[in-house]
Amino acid sequence: MCQLRLVKKFQFGPPFLSFANETEKLKSDIEKMRSELRYEIDKVTAGQRLDLNLERGRIRDELNNQNQETTNLTNKLDREIHALRAQIEAAKYDVIKYCIGTLASVSAVGLAVIRILM
Repeated sequence: MCQLRLVKKFQFGPPFLSFANETEKLKSDIEKMRSELRYEIDKVTAGQRLDLNLERGRIRDELNNQNQETTNLTNKLDREIHALRAQIEAAKYDVIKYCIGTLASVSAVGLAVIRILM
């Protein structure tokens, strides 16, 4: 029985207490490191989120600028097409006018020649 008490004293004595204290210190250090790691991970994640949002906004602005430029170019092309159509119509009208004038002149000359010959 005396030996059992000595064994129990030895097990729960100063060496065991120092081991328990060391274990508690290590646990607290691990928790501290874990919380620091979580903080750093959260900080990096927040930075990446911010960068992604900024990039998304920049891309959105660039897309809007390209859409605006495309719209402007489309409008410019439409105006130029309408101007060309108007020029073609005017040229067609002039050709018809000169053809009718030429036919009238040729007819008048032909009638004059026929009258002279008769």
